[in-house]
Amino acid sequence: QVQLVESGGGLVQAGDSLRLSCATSGRTLGRYAMGWFRQAPGREREFVAAISYSGDNTYYGDSVKGRFTISRDNGKNTVYLQMNSLKPEDTAIYYCAAKGLSFSGTYLTTRGENYDYWGKGTQVTVSS
Repeated sequence: QVQLVESGGGLVQAGDSLRLSCATSGRTLGRYAMGWFRQAPGREREFVAAISYSGDNTYYGDSVKGRFTISRDNGKNTVYLQMNSLKPEDTAIYYCAAKGLSFSGTYLTTRGENYDYWGKGTQVTVSS
């Protein structure tokens, strides 16, 4: 069992930056591909970013590409989402997710249904 706890959300102005963290407990981070998703009120969950267990492979949703960066520190059992040039449309609850792996490699997934564990989310609000 893996527990995920997101932190780092808050209220910022357009153009500001935030760094979200996702701390894991229960098992080490090293055998999980990780992802960030977000959901705004009245909208469907949206893929934001994903990273392979080694950190060598990353992928981003089109709406955040070039502005957000996903990274991980397996020694600290933590995944990060650096968010720059924030826009009001980035306002949402941001969720961290983990996909258990039985193999090494560059696997990652953008599909929420493929993830095994989810955090409870952290609110990000960007004012104009």
